[in-house]
Parts: sequence; structure tokens; C-alpha cells
Amino acid sequence: MHSKNIVAIGGGGFGRSLGSLEIEKYITSLIKKKRPKICFIPTASGDSSLYKLNFYKAFSKLDCITSHIDFFSRTENLEEKVLNQDIIYVGGGNTKSMLAVWKEWNLNEILRNAYEKGIVMSGVSAGAICWFEKGISDSYAEELAIIDCLGIVKGNACPHFDEEKEREPYVNDVINRELIKSCICIEGNCALHVKNNIDYSSIDFGNGKKCYRVFKENNILKKKIL
Repeated sequence: MHSKNIVAIGGGGFGRSLGSLEIEKYITSLIKKKRPKICFIPTASGDSSLYKLNFYKAFSKLDCITSHIDFFSRTENLEEKVLNQDIIYVGGGNTKSMLAVWKEWNLNEILRNAYEKGIVMSGVSAGAICWFEKGISDSYAEELAIIDCLGIVKGNACPHFDEEKEREPYVNDVINRELIKSCICIEGNCALHVKNNIDYSSIDFGNGKKCYRVFKENNILKKKIL
């Protein structure tokens, strides 16, 4: 029986600065072998070259076998590529556009199979919320929105909870209006590690950074540290 892991990062990591690679070390430590194979999927940033470069710098330092998937130049055999990895890392950017492209290429189903096989799923921002049923996304220029995601993990998620001032009021509002029942909110420099879809732990790689569950109980809004 494979252990199933998702590491959802609220913000920060190699995309911002290489730094001490704390969360990257944590992700690679979940694979108990030398030189794990990790594949970067930077769809949400439109396959940004600089982002890919930072990925290669970061994970080469951690002695990983690195590769990436492009959708905006020739795209390789996705099933073969994904199922041959130990870890998938999804970059940040526009979640809605990313999911639309994935669906067109059936990558959503391939990632689900990879997760079931025990390949570690991870990512930041768009790459954090995509695994949940729904995510709070800034894909639209005007305002935040609740968007449907892959649904591999139960529940709803919001990244950048302490980094972008509109996040918390928006989450409180949609829960008050009962558009969603609850939301897992992840601060920057913090990650949520979901193991086997039941075990939730918060990984602080900043300075006292946290994950919260925001929900309503007896008509009162509550914010509980995970």
C-alpha cells in the first residue's frame, strides 16, 4: 500500500529566492532514496523560462534528477513522463488557465493516477490549491474567486493567507455567505502536508508561519490552527 502525499505551499520557496531550500528539502525527504526524480510543471506561469531555471538550480543542489513539462512548445508523452517520477512540483501563476490546459491534455487524470501510485504531489500557490476540490484564486484581475480544482484532496484551500491582505476578508465572506463550508488557509513560507488524505500537518519554513482551518460553528466564524 503506497503512502500518498501532497505538499501544498502557501507562498515562497525557490520561485522567490533559492535561500536555504527548507521546504524543498522537506519534499525530497519524503522519497527514501538517493537522487529522487522530480518533474516541474510550470504551466500556470506560461512555462516561464526563469522559473524553470530556478527549479533546476534548486533541485540540482539537492541532488535530484530534474526535468520539466512544457505545454507551450512541443509536449512529450505525458503519461510516460509523469508516472516515471518520484515527485511532481507544480509552479504558481494562473490556476484557471493551468487547469484548462491540463484538462485539454488529460494531465488531470494522469496526475490522479500518479498520486494513487504514491508519487509525491507538491507545488506552490496555484500548485498548492490545484489538488483540492476548490481553491481561492486570483486568476481573474478584478477579484478573488472560488474555482473548481482537481478534487484529489477533500476540501477547499487558499494560499498567501497572510501575504495578500484581501485573502482573509474574502475567505470570511464566502464562508459567512455559505458559498463554501470551510477553507484551509496557508500562509506564505508555510506548507500543508496531507498524508493519505486524512493526516494534515503544517510545515513552517519561515518564522512562525501557520495553516488554519476557517469554518463556521453555531453561526460564529472560527479560525483554528492546523
